[in-house]
Amino acid sequence: MTSHVPSETRINAGAVRPRAPAPLHDVACAPGDLLCRADRCVADALAHGALQPIRTEQTWLESAGLRFSVRWVSSLALKDRARVDTVIRRRPDFNPFLPPEPELTVAALGDEHLVVLNKFPVIDRHLLIITRDFEDQTAPLSAADFAALATVIATHGGLGFYNGGRIAGASQAHKHLQWIPIAAADLNPFVPAAAAKPGGEVATNPALPWAHAFVALDAGIWQDGARAGAAIQAAFRRACRALGMPSDCEPMPAYNLLVTRECLLLVPRTQEKWQDVSVNSLAYAGSLFVRDREQIERLRQAGPLAVLAAVGRPR
Repeated sequence: MTSHVPSETRINAGAVRPRAPAPLHDVACAPGDLLCRADRCVADALAHGALQPIRTEQTWLESAGLRFSVRWVSSLALKDRARVDTVIRRRPDFNPFLPPEPELTVAALGDEHLVVLNKFPVIDRHLLIITRDFEDQTAPLSAADFAALATVIATHGGLGFYNGGRIAGASQAHKHLQWIPIAAADLNPFVPAAAAKPGGEVATNPALPWAHAFVALDAGIWQDGARAGAAIQAAFRRACRALGMPSDCEPMPAYNLLVTRECLLLVPRTQEKWQDVSVNSLAYAGSLFVRDREQIERLRQAGPLAVLAAVGRPR
């Protein structure tokens, strides 16, 4: 079954044939300005109650010189706890992306993907890149998936990521990549100097006590979406080989993938949670989310690096 969005706005990903833009969330937005469309969609979705942000408070933890942001549900917003329960409660018979809510749909991205808003965002401008047809979150990422992600990063920078299956922190089974502004989570402090040289060897950071692989990306790839997608896919395959992981089997083993304009990070996963704290890709860029202060204290006592090591594969 394919989901269709009426009056859709289309953004090219690679060599996709463009369609004439439609007025949906597109007034006064330049071609390709996805964030302008997203902001208009946010305003509409808030007005109609389709978008339900989760209000949070924030603190910081440090471990081995690395700084981690920890957000938790505001004690002043009890209804947001119910929203968190909705997010973490997995219903195999419910697919919110087939079709996605029209009020949350930002644009079409090529022929195979749609960009939609996260219904319960903790971070502003949190975008989901979903497949139009159902594909499982444990299916291998395709050339079209990488091209779609590359199109967004090429235009707006930021951090793209993928939670490869439930064990990697995915809350929905329908394949979806994600994107957030770089200010929301910063991968750079975790990147070793060896990963700053495009074309160099796959690199690791000695300070990170779990299996991982960094691959530098050449700045020149971002001039063309198709080239950038192919380059990210090639870097992903290199990282998989370095970690002894397959890159195209179905189902894929659990992993977290993070991509910026500068580099790619791949982290194999073995557990979904540390105690009762869920861990997804953003934790490996220094951003953790918990339900309450009690969980923060346990994170503080254990240390964020030990927590992430516990849910990853040993080095």
